[in-house]
Amino acid sequence: MRRCQYTLTPQDVQRHASHVCQQHLQLRDHGPKCRASVLLAVLFYAAARITSIAAACAALRDAPSDQAVRDALLATLPQTHELQRRINRALACGLPRALKRRRQVVAVDLVLVPYHGEPLADPAEIYRSQPRHGTSHFHAYATAYVVRKGERWTVALTAVAKGEPLADVLKRLLRQAVQAGVRARYVLLDRGFYSVDVIRYLQAARYPFLMPVVCRGRKLDHPKGPSGTRVFATWKRSGWGRHTLTNAKKRTATVSICVKCRNYRGQWKRHGRQALVYGYWDLRPSSAPWVHETYRRRFGIESSYRQMHQARIRTCTRSPLLRLLYVGVALILRNVWVWLHREVLARGRRGGRIDLNQLVFRQMLVWLQHVIEEHLGVNDSVATERPLLT
Repeated sequence: MRRCQYTLTPQDVQRHASHVCQQHLQLRDHGPKCRASVLLAVLFYAAARITSIAAACAALRDAPSDQAVRDALLATLPQTHELQRRINRALACGLPRALKRRRQVVAVDLVLVPYHGEPLADPAEIYRSQPRHGTSHFHAYATAYVVRKGERWTVALTAVAKGEPLADVLKRLLRQAVQAGVRARYVLLDRGFYSVDVIRYLQAARYPFLMPVVCRGRKLDHPKGPSGTRVFATWKRSGWGRHTLTNAKKRTATVSICVKCRNYRGQWKRHGRQALVYGYWDLRPSSAPWVHETYRRRFGIESSYRQMHQARIRTCTRSPLLRLLYVGVALILRNVWVWLHREVLARGRRGGRIDLNQLVFRQMLVWLQHVIEEHLGVNDSVATERPLLT
């Protein structure tokens, strides 16, 4: 058994995270109080406490005011497309070479951040979707995600505008992943990408894919019987088929169908058989259970979003630039956490067995909080007009 020879300290983690962010985001000094190191410290502190920039500045004794921090960020940050490029470079920093040597299974999804306000300059800033969290307005972002031997990396990020075709979003995201050195062996997609345009793009670009099929057509209780993809949902046994989609412009796309039947087993207080319908192309699945288990790998991207929200700075700003920065900082910190487990905390040789319980993500954020509090101090007293009588 190897003896421990080194100690990972909160100061080490803070230095490495600051180096990665400053190297790629390239924040600049904005006056004597708003130096780049101070801006990063305030961003990390707000992310660690899942709070706003205003609350972070109020809690730190030697931090500048929240208005000064926002003015400094807006004055020094580049335009949206350039900031997005810098964030993607930071996400690609530290990716293991093993991810780049071979093609990887890439999961793609959208994350919607609720928004309760008006757009800043362009109505396209606000993405519309089904209501959740009391609103149908969101700032939307798409990410590409790779899982390899327990290592979960976010390799690309892009903002999504209102009305932007998902085929264009997917094309941009996969190109960013290629620029990071990650080539897709096949792509796992959410049912929201089930459309003619997305399927035709993936087929033209020669990307194999797997995604759930959206049930459309006449329902089972219709006098004429089910139609469209609802026919596959009525199957009682697993099987294979083909289906051709047609959109409003009469363009078509054909996909192979896999139906995986299983018992509800009391899930959602239901009993009987459940038919899971998947669409795929250019894959050679060995069985329906293989298709089901392969698609389950996509759910790891939901874990990345859960952790991203644990470090996403809260804000009510209308600026899409600042909102993109806050999401980017959260994902960069999460990739730093994954890098630490691979390069420092892995047992055995580098990249060996990984135990995520050695340093959970929230604990790493608490470490960052403590280091910044030591550096900038804490407001631990309140001025009053009368003494406390005991």
